[in-house]
Amino acid sequence: MRVVVDLARCQGYAQCAFLAPDTFRMQGEEALMFHSSPDETQREAVLRAAAACPVQAILVDLLDTVAIPPVTAATAATSGTRTV
Repeated sequence: MRVVVDLARCQGYAQCAFLAPDTFRMQGEEALMFHSSPDETQREAVLRAAAACPVQAILVDLLDTVAIPPVTAATAATSGTRTV
């Protein structure tokens, strides 16, 4: 499992830190610290924390259950997706 947090979106409500304290923690009033590759035993807590985020700033990539195709130049051209 891989966790990514959009820190530009995160408002520091700390719901994730309450629901998955082994993965997320607030440092000071606004700094969110997190493990980007938490242990699989934390899966349920991390998913609950991601769902509870008021601004949906947490993305959980379940590498073993979801296959996400890569965006290539060909698929970007046909789908209208832009990449940087």
